[in-house]
Amino acid sequence: MASAIHLIGATGRSGEALCQALMASGETVIPVIRSPEKLPRALRDPALIADLEDPAALAKALGRAQRIVSTAHARFIPAILSASPDTACLIALGSTRKFTRWPDAHGNGVLAGENALLTSGRRGMILHPTMIYGAQGEDNIQRLAALLRRLPVVPLPNGGRSLVQPVYQDDITRAVLAALALAETGQINGPESLVIAGPTALTYRAFIETILDASGLGRRIFLPLPGAALEFLAPLAAKLPGFPAIGRAEIRRLLEDKAFSIQAMETRLGIAPIPLKEGLALLFKTSPLATSLPAGKRP
Repeated sequence: MASAIHLIGATGRSGEALCQALMASGETVIPVIRSPEKLPRALRDPALIADLEDPAALAKALGRAQRIVSTAHARFIPAILSASPDTACLIALGSTRKFTRWPDAHGNGVLAGENALLTSGRRGMILHPTMIYGAQGEDNIQRLAALLRRLPVVPLPNGGRSLVQPVYQDDITRAVLAALALAETGQINGPESLVIAGPTALTYRAFIETILDASGLGRRIFLPLPGAALEFLAPLAAKLPGFPAIGRAEIRRLLEDKAFSIQAMETRLGIAPIPLKEGLALLFKTSPLATSLPAGKRP
């Protein structure tokens, strides 16, 4: 009989979706969490309380774990490895932010976590998703649609030529389940790292047009702007009610191509990801279009 899965980050968006999928497949899930009151009542009894920044509490929670899944930030991977048995397998989420030319604490934390796993020699896999959409409670796309509703003219950095490759939440869940299956059948013998993304990359302009179509907002006029102009205008726009605060580094990252091969995702995990148009149709069918964009939030 397979051991229980210790799930770190069970109340997060990806963690919650994964927890539901694991239980639906008959797995025994033990959430490792700091705030048990955020869990559904049915999961509070098996839950173990541990702060990821408390080594003693984490070691107590993971001391006998053999299968660990973490949807927490990858910067916690070193702590998880230190707190768990050498025989335990770890499946963790990272982020394609690690590839940015404009590093920040988020991306550097992902790189540190990946390095810790890859140099540990431990059985495990870190999955690096692109921008995730479609998770319960994840409203990036809806808030972007709400912003587009207010804009008759859509400014596009460098004409929106940069490439993006969003991935649907269900594909993240399926990828983690596939990685667990590989570990269970002895097909993961050491540390691995691979990217999880949508099936094809598209330009940022095409991404916006697909959202407009899926949300029923119709066409918009696009205004190509140099990145430097947006860096100047963004702080001014953020002062307007309902407009997001976007920093210089975020605008620079909008100019980066975020296109990735999914060959490993398809061959190693057996996952054929959902096309964006199909994923957005599911998203807007199950989750209504946001009517407002909270101040200070960014899409």
